[in-house]
Amino acid sequence: MPLELPSLPYAKDALAPVISEHSLRMHHEGIHAGYLQRLNALLESDGPNERSLEHIMGTGRGEAQACACQAWNHTFFWQCLTPWYHPPGQALEHALTQRWGSLEGFQEAFMASAMAHFMGGWTWLVYTPQGRLDIHNAVDAGSPLLKGLTPLLAVDMWEHAWYVDFGNNRRKYLQKLWGMINWPFVEQCLEDAIATAEGRRNLLHA
Repeated sequence: MPLELPSLPYAKDALAPVISEHSLRMHHEGIHAGYLQRLNALLESDGPNERSLEHIMGTGRGEAQACACQAWNHTFFWQCLTPWYHPPGQALEHALTQRWGSLEGFQEAFMASAMAHFMGGWTWLVYTPQGRLDIHNAVDAGSPLLKGLTPLLAVDMWEHAWYVDFGNNRRKYLQKLWGMINWPFVEQCLEDAIATAEGRRNLLHA
């Protein structure tokens, strides 16, 4: 079966006026769908092999791997945004404060990293194998999964993500996104990452 474009977790006009319906449709139905269409074409002659994005990301090469990464990254990015904003929970805010001094300190560090990222790509909040939070820039179709990092929050830093609504003003795009970050999703990703790491440690000491 071909890989299918996942539905958005909200209506296409739900993120307006920050991300307009026109921009979101172009991004989801054009850019995101395009990666899957190209990947399906590349896989067409492969027969009934494993076709999960994660498998292709880990084992594929060249354009197939890049398309799989971009499709996976976009699916994760949509989950990181929400029109139903809730502030970070206590556990997540505590973790961010321990690492960056405050929630505002994390946002400033994240924005600085994203603004210094001049190439197409992504900026991520990740959980490292060492059990700490970090900010990671991935160039082009890079993914933290390929570096052994667990993604918690993604921001698309490709021009198509902001140019329709913000022109050349990347900083305004980043500033406006803070009002629609899906913090419960980020916190759930962190809880899952910690639980997975603890499970591995228990297995090692069993």
